[in-house]
Amino acid sequence: MAENNKKFVIQKHVRGNNIHWDLMLEAGNILETYRLPVPPEKISSQSVEAIKIFDHPLKFLTYEGSVNKGQGSVEIADSGVYKILNKTDSRVELQLDGKILKGKFTLTLIEADRWEFRAE
Repeated sequence: MAENNKKFVIQKHVRGNNIHWDLMLEAGNILETYRLPVPPEKISSQSVEAIKIFDHPLKFLTYEGSVNKGQGSVEIADSGVYKILNKTDSRVELQLDGKILKGKFTLTLIEADRWEFRAE
């Protein structure tokens, strides 16, 4: 693995009837996390809103199981490595090499914690 490659994971998060996916990007000793409305299989065909939420600990790169004091669960939907191709305050260009997501993707700031995540 090249030195500038970092790990990423997309977790399927289920809590009752609520299902969403969390894109987590390794950044130092934390995972920058974005909430996605669709599974990774659908991201290559559309752009989706990605809501920046709180950072998660690195253990979530491999964790599957109970969360939210037993009120929810997570499972890994995709994982792999990524590198940042270009980054500004309002746009991040990524190269993902996961089991499902492969290729160039961008996160573009819409406003506040709302981003657009899409395949290039």
